[in-house]
Amino acid sequence: MKVLKTIFIILIIIVAIPLVAAVFVKKSYDVERETIINAPIDEVFDYVKYLKNQDNFSKWASLDPNMKKEYRGTDGTVGFVSAWSSERGDVGSGEQEITNIVEGQRIDYELRFLEPWESRMPAYMITEKVNENQTKVRWGVNGKVKYPMNLMMAFMNVDKAIGGDFEAGLNNLKAILEE
Repeated sequence: MKVLKTIFIILIIIVAIPLVAAVFVKKSYDVERETIINAPIDEVFDYVKYLKNQDNFSKWASLDPNMKKEYRGTDGTVGFVSAWSSERGDVGSGEQEITNIVEGQRIDYELRFLEPWESRMPAYMITEKVNENQTKVRWGVNGKVKYPMNLMMAFMNVDKAIGGDFEAGLNNLKAILEE
């Protein structure tokens, strides 16, 4: 009986330590990259506000040339949804919906991942006029991880994991708009 009690206490400690540690681990993340594009702000914003155009510059859109895509609504307007589905595990399935547009300045999206795991996160693109022929574009996401799953944040650098994908996408966007 004493052995069972000792095993039970050890198991409780093994479970309790990560749960207590998760209380102290951050529960949110922000990833953002930016670039300067040699094009007027109106031209840049009029291109990035259409979700279908992300297929031309987003690194994620190029991961699976056979991914199925579906669109609902009017592109470039609030409520438009771009959905994807792929057999590849690193692409999965999900959708992106335009949730807000401040004309000439900002587009907000909600990303909804369905597979390989379910999650939601807000994303955005911001355009800022540098001068008449240059525009700064910022592309990013931010999100929250619920307790106790936030313990993974202690072992994972979200910025490092996806920041390079934003950079690649912005470099592609720059090349397209500066042609």
